[in-house]
This record gives sequence, C-alpha cells and structure tokens, in this order.
Amino acid sequence: MNYFQYETYVFYHSHAFNVATGYEGRSYQNHWHTYGEIIRVGEGVTNVYRVNQENYALDEGDFVFVWPMEQHEIIDADRKTAIVIQFSNAFASSLFEFERIMHYFHDLHVIRKKDHPELTEKLSKLVDEMRDVYYSDGRNRESMGCMLLLRTLVLLDEYREELFKELHGENAVVVPKETVKRMIEVTDFIKNNLSTEDLSQAAMAERAGISKEYFSRAFKSLTGVNYNKWLNMIRVDRAISLFPNENLSLTEIAMHAGFQSIPSFNRVFRELKGIAPSEYRNMNGANK
Repeated sequence: MNYFQYETYVFYHSHAFNVATGYEGRSYQNHWHTYGEIIRVGEGVTNVYRVNQENYALDEGDFVFVWPMEQHEIIDADRKTAIVIQFSNAFASSLFEFERIMHYFHDLHVIRKKDHPELTEKLSKLVDEMRDVYYSDGRNRESMGCMLLLRTLVLLDEYREELFKELHGENAVVVPKETVKRMIEVTDFIKNNLSTEDLSQAAMAERAGISKEYFSRAFKSLTGVNYNKWLNMIRVDRAISLFPNENLSLTEIAMHAGFQSIPSFNRVFRELKGIAPSEYRNMNGANK
C-alpha cells in the first residue's frame, strides 16, 4: 500500500530516519502521515503549532512531539531554523521499547524549555547530532540516526518522573520484568488479532496469567494510558492505516480494526481525533 501520496514532506519509505529544515513559509496546512516527528522550535517571538485539537504558542528551543497518524498544523512559526526529525512508524513499531515509550508519552505533545531546561538542553544536543549525521556523507548515517532516535526516546523515559504531572496524576506501579515480558506477548497478540478474538481486559489478564486488577495497574504503568484507551488507540491507528485503500468502505475498515459497529467507530474516532472518520479520510484524500 502506497502511503507516500498522503505525506506532505518528502520522506522516503525505504528509510527510517529523515531531517527537514530551512523552509521559508511560516505555515503548513492541517495534515497527518504515518511517520512521527520531533520538532525543535525555531527563532522568533511567534511560534504557534497545532496538534490534534489543541494550539500551542511556543518559544525558541521548545519541543513539539507529533506521534504517527496524529493531525497537526503549523499555524504561524519559523520554519527556516526549526528542525524537524522524522521517523518511520514501521521502525518504531518494530521495537517494543520504542513503541512502549511512544504509547506512554502519547498525550505529551510539548516540552517547554522554561519548564524543563535540563531535558530540553539534552534533547537539543541530540537533535543537533541527528542533523549533522543526516547531512554528513557517512554511509552508515541512517543507522547512526536511528541510534540517536532511540537515545532520544530513552531520554524521555529517563525523565518520566519530571514529566509525570503533565501526563497523569496518579502514581504508577513498578512492574517486574516477567510481567513486562507477558505484556509484550499480550500486546503483540492484540495487534495481530484486532478483529478475530475476545480482547476484553479480563481475557487479556487471563492470557497474561495475572489478575484483572493487577493487569490494569501494570498496563497503565507501562503504557501511560488505561487498557481500553490503548486498545482504542491501536484500533484507530489500524483504521487510519487502511484509509488510503479506496476499495474498502468505512464499515469494512471499522470491522478490520475490531470495532463492532459504525456508531462505536465514529464515537471512539471522534474522541481521539476530534473529527469523524469520514471527515478525516476526506481531508487527507484531498492532499493527494
């Protein structure tokens, strides 16, 4: 399936890592794509970005995180000195640690320099390294870039306590390694069986061999969201990945993603993305 026509920056799918910078225009239309972006905000007193349904007025050196398949827009911001790090969703999904961290921070879209000076300084150094690697002549630059991307996500994870209040307000439980292993097996099973199995929390807890109550606490600690929200996120992402297939109706897409009815698909999709799936599909189809 060719997603390239839906993506608005030049990004070659045979690569997992890309850098974009140096654009003259100060705005870019509302859009989505299958890769993620880490943006270091550029110069000037006005830098306004939109992710999903929220606007962010930012300062130079702040960071914006756009996770794969999220709607986003540059309303009015410096794009000449801003740096956009782009990473393939396929690469991110291939590593549980990468995907786990992405899910944990899924609701975090902005890190402000004034609130997290040490973290943003470290992030900025990694972004500079990624830019330098990308524009070098080294034949291993993609591998080096991906290594730096992993370091960036791991750095976020290292600062999860500092970012805790911005994500959720309750303490997470410490999850033993054996339970983490079982959770990996469960999440892999879910992704491969979205439309064919009983994926209730009780069924997955039984599959993991732990109580439903402990499963719930452990799952939120590992992913940053409760099980039902995570499952809905996975289902919506699966649906979005099928939108470019013009041979599939919205009803068929909803069924493939594991939704039991169009009303539930519409309700969940609107809760997570802010608009109806038909609007989302049509809006991005117009970007062909």
